Amino acid sequence: MGRILLEAPVFNLAAAIEAARFGVDRIELCANFPEGGETPSPGMLSFLKKEIDIPVFVMIRPRGGDFCYSEKEISVMREDIKIMKDHGADGFVFGILDKEGKVNSNGCEVLIRSAGGLPCTFHRAFDASSEFEESLTRIINLGFQRILTSGQKNTVSEGIENIERLLELGNDRIIIMPGGGSRPEHVKRLRSFSNFQEIHASCKIKVKSDNHFFNPEVRFSSDEQDFKNRLAIDMSLVNEFLEEGE
Repeated sequence: MGRILLEAPVFNLAAAIEAARFGVDRIELCANFPEGGETPSPGMLSFLKKEIDIPVFVMIRPRGGDFCYSEKEISVMREDIKIMKDHGADGFVFGILDKEGKVNSNGCEVLIRSAGGLPCTFHRAFDASSEFEESLTRIINLGFQRILTSGQKNTVSEGIENIERLLELGNDRIIIMPGGGSRPEHVKRLRSFSNFQEIHASCKIKVKSDNHFFNPEVRFSSDEQDFKNRLAIDMSLVNEFLEEGE
């Protein structure tokens, strides 16, 4: 078995550059951390492609909340994919469900066609889907390269047995990439599966803002401390994942 690939989600420029410098293999570029990730700006992607030399997969998600999108929202997602392709995206991350929680095959098909052969990850919308095995089969048949999942639980720790089941069911037909509270010990446990190839881990840490002045009368977040910090990448945690993945 080769080395386990480490993907990290990043929500700002500094974290993306740190991830590449610290040895992360691929980044998932997102905006809006409080909503769990939304589509980032084309300008951010374009700039990053000149700054780092690791693959950048782009989150395509027009809003937070559920994953049941209107036709107009899917049209926006399609346009975002076209724009991000023009700005150098190496792959895309998205997922669409219908009102019953099943994988929306038609909507996903539209976006996969727009990706024009670039790899697509079905993200944790899988964890919100209603039918475990049927969702897996639909996603494989649509042509997604991987599923990002916490095993239909809140965290990988809680869903680890379901992730193991997915690895068995998926076999070599699709990459099952654990994500959502991933820890280095999960790599150690899952290495017994020959088709376990990748893990998604934020490796995030909050660092103090460089700003010297904060107006005590103004808040831009419900969490006062979030305004005084930024999300960064923890190099020691990256190293732990890389060591377990060797």
